[in-house]
Amino acid sequence: MEYIIKNIWFILFIVWGLPLGYYRSRFRKLVYRTDSWTINIKPVFWTELRGLFGNLFPGNKEYSKSRNFYLFYLSVYTLLFIVYMNTDTKKGVLVGDKVPSFELQDQYGKPFVLDSVLGKKNLVIYFYPKDDSPGCTKEACSFRDQYEVFRDADALIIGISAQSVSSHLEFAKKHRLNYTLLSDSDNKVRKAFGAEGKIFGLIPGRITYVISKKGEVLYIFNSQVQAEKHVDEALRILKQLK
Repeated sequence: MEYIIKNIWFILFIVWGLPLGYYRSRFRKLVYRTDSWTINIKPVFWTELRGLFGNLFPGNKEYSKSRNFYLFYLSVYTLLFIVYMNTDTKKGVLVGDKVPSFELQDQYGKPFVLDSVLGKKNLVIYFYPKDDSPGCTKEACSFRDQYEVFRDADALIIGISAQSVSSHLEFAKKHRLNYTLLSDSDNKVRKAFGAEGKIFGLIPGRITYVISKKGEVLYIFNSQVQAEKHVDEALRILKQLK
């Protein structure tokens, strides 16, 4: 039962996806007039969309029945996805919690122990998906450009992702990043924070945590697409501490 509760969304998507796949296959074979199963993997969609939202074969009962079933299962599946994306299923660090302790290697291969800076500085810890990807580069460079402002707020910037130490060093050198990047290769720290991201964790989350000198999480900003807003939000919270 515990497994079912923990993986309820994954189970729902699988259970509802099976009949959806079946009726989509039947529908595709009808609109493309083929009995071959390969139509299901061909990257052709225009006729399918016309057949789904139009009426390609007026008076054809098999076509109408197949279209209605496909539309029904597709609509429910889409609704499930929308609810899932707007449901906070995150477990881990919440506002008001104490930040979990950890030790990771920085971009120079040196150990970074979180406890060594707690009580001395405010912290901005941001998890990002991947070195040198477009969104992550924008975010990293935005933190770089505001480094002095963060320093004036007595805050350290710490970026964390699963790439290797050498990857982090290359990323930092390429974009002249002037703060700490940590390699969380097995995603243990990401999981401890609850920053896995959506889509069953397939896409690593882009999440920023603002932490006080006392080690208390003051604010969490979670946005996959608003990369540069992570910097603005962190600074907004730090300014309120003054």
